[in-house]
Amino acid sequence: MSHSDAHPGLYLHIPFCSAICPYCDFAVLTGGPERRRRFVDHLISEISLWAPDRAVFEGIDTLYFGGGTPSALASEDIARILGAVRENLSVQNDAWVSFEANPEDVHAESVRAWRDLDVRFLSLGIQSFDRDALRFLGRRHGPEEGRRSVEIASAAGFDTISIDLIYGLPGQPFEIWRRTLEQAVALGPDHISCYQLTFHEGTPFGFRLAKGKMSELPEEQQAEIFLFTHEYLRDHGYPAYEVSNFARSPEHRSRHNQKYWHHVPYLGLGPSAHSFSGTHRWWNERKLEPYEKRIEKGERPVAGSEELTREDLALEALMLGLRTVDGIDLDDFLERYGVDLRKRNEPLIERLVERGLLRVEGDRLIPTLAGLAVTDSLARDFEVGAD
Repeated sequence: MSHSDAHPGLYLHIPFCSAICPYCDFAVLTGGPERRRRFVDHLISEISLWAPDRAVFEGIDTLYFGGGTPSALASEDIARILGAVRENLSVQNDAWVSFEANPEDVHAESVRAWRDLDVRFLSLGIQSFDRDALRFLGRRHGPEEGRRSVEIASAAGFDTISIDLIYGLPGQPFEIWRRTLEQAVALGPDHISCYQLTFHEGTPFGFRLAKGKMSELPEEQQAEIFLFTHEYLRDHGYPAYEVSNFARSPEHRSRHNQKYWHHVPYLGLGPSAHSFSGTHRWWNERKLEPYEKRIEKGERPVAGSEELTREDLALEALMLGLRTVDGIDLDDFLERYGVDLRKRNEPLIERLVERGLLRVEGDRLIPTLAGLAVTDSLARDFEVGAD
């Protein structure tokens, strides 16, 4: 199936966390059981507001519970959400359900409940196996709890177990990161995501950076860690398929996230969630109170939107494609966006190939590992205006 006729996805944003990590800039908050139950009622109402337009997202085949921490919800509430989704939206019977969880929420009963709800891809927010790093990141679990969560989840029979890790902590010795990767590989998950610590404005880490109380790793050091991570995981059976994502084999890649990278339509529900219909993008109210008030009035809680031109879409597709190891199918790009990328950018492509950042294989433009390390700047000089 080509990307252009792939089925849409559904993203559900669960905004609750037991504590807010100092690096996080997602729409999250703490809240007790009553607050969470009230949110679930509103989310179910939002789902029902899409019933008249269910044909816009026909045949949804991936559902992704993200956040926040979806595992902060009781399994009965997750069941209620899934029931509303299937009742109101066009969802395939065998839709692939992905679910994010924190290690402290993983125990025999919870994983059994998630399996019973047809969760097939379980993503665990481990972040590190080092006690000091976990404390610095504001995580509530310890290294042993992180390891145990992978073991419990692995025994429960999910199709794919994924773990998230964060690198590039200020002042963290390289050896700590190497040991983190060694421990991750030893646990044998199916999928690993490695994200560089980012300092976002408005977060505690962002404030500390602005005041000079914290500093980012030098770019050269960041690049060294990036290249080491990719080479280490590749050599231990986890080849990268995207800048931050590694899988044992293609069937363990994130089915849902690949929709974002390939411009497949998706519906996002919950506070701050984004949606994309092919040429139109919109996003929900970020804060919970205005989100819920809009729903109580019977309105979809959309905060803003944009119409994307063919050139906008081409530029996005270029940037996203160059973040993946499959790169860009030049024929498909021409068909979808009306741009002959190779013809329009021949001298630039030759230069990037000479510098060892790109390679051309048949009708594909593929970033090298060195190219992936600078992927954000790789697309900058390409011309993508309509031919």
